[in-house]
Amino acid sequence: MTDAAAAERVAAAFADSFGQQSEGVWAAPGRVNVIGEHTDYNGGFVLPVALPHTIRAAVARRDDGLLVLASAQHLGARAEVAVADLEPGRPEGWAGYPAGVVHALAGRVPGGLSILVDGDVPSGAGLSSSAALSCSVALAVRDLLDLDLDADALIDVARRAENDFVGAPTGALDQSASVLCTAGHALFLDTRDGTREQVPLDLAAAGLALLVIDTGTTHDHAEGGYRDRRRECERAAERLGVDLLREIEDVAALDPLADGSDEGDVLLRRARHVVTEDARVLQVVATLRGDADPRVIGPVLTAGHESLRDDFEISVPLVDACVEAALAAGAHGARMVGGGFGGSVVALIEAGAADDITGAVTERFAREQHRAPRTFVVIPSAGARRLA
Repeated sequence: MTDAAAAERVAAAFADSFGQQSEGVWAAPGRVNVIGEHTDYNGGFVLPVALPHTIRAAVARRDDGLLVLASAQHLGARAEVAVADLEPGRPEGWAGYPAGVVHALAGRVPGGLSILVDGDVPSGAGLSSSAALSCSVALAVRDLLDLDLDADALIDVARRAENDFVGAPTGALDQSASVLCTAGHALFLDTRDGTREQVPLDLAAAGLALLVIDTGTTHDHAEGGYRDRRRECERAAERLGVDLLREIEDVAALDPLADGSDEGDVLLRRARHVVTEDARVLQVVATLRGDADPRVIGPVLTAGHESLRDDFEISVPLVDACVEAALAAGAHGARMVGGGFGGSVVALIEAGAADDITGAVTERFAREQHRAPRTFVVIPSAGARRLA
């Protein structure tokens, strides 16, 4: 869907829901990582691209002090609460994300807001639909109320909406990708100091493509598994005497964790994933900056999946089956993406091989008695923006 068509659709839905015209429409994309999973909250490196899929927000000001939220995806669902009464967990569900943005801007939303959201980022697929939602609303509120917020401040507002209001303990990767990515590039981001570089990513010129495979198994960042991994990383860093695992550059430096205890074994594997994943990001970025055939990053992606599966222990059997089927059908590399415990796989493939690989995965899923996956080729797209 074009930006113009998307803006027209959400503006019409807003008019139907609220009986008035919106004052503008804003959009923010989902993201998929080329490489760099669970490194962001450890101060490490990430390399995401923005998807062409976005969450759109149509917004208008109110004068009654209320925040009223509606969703084109949840027909009939409506949340209404006084801006002054917003508190973590109220409202719940999808409405918590835009409410969390307004809560993070407490005192700067004087009269209230009407917000309707629409979008096509698959929910629960590890493609950051929640960050897209938070970022689209953050950008809308900033522009509509003429707030002095730069890109980094917007990212922080959206992150706080997820962390503090909804209770999802994410790092800033998803929000950073949604705000900062540019078309035709991957975002090389150092999450410790915020430095970033737009790395050209024109796989089509090399006869390649990135294929996203949504397995249909959903996950939720606010659930316990993601939170547990974050705590384990913090505990490993504490045991090693560093503030962040990013400070460890050599797996040999993790040896003190191998103390023979069950906890030590778990912390060693968690930390090993982070240290080796940071190295994989740097390896992929170096390849993309140079003249090497991008196909050589394929095994790096697969190694990332193996680390997430074995050391971080956040994959699930269906996701592993998807990776195996894609590789067997000719993918140069494949790995799970997102927070884990379900979601999507990204595969580096020959440009004309999407149908063959989709067919192979679909056949494997049928043997696993699971419905066919949704697939699409990734086009590195623009970050958050105003549509109308």
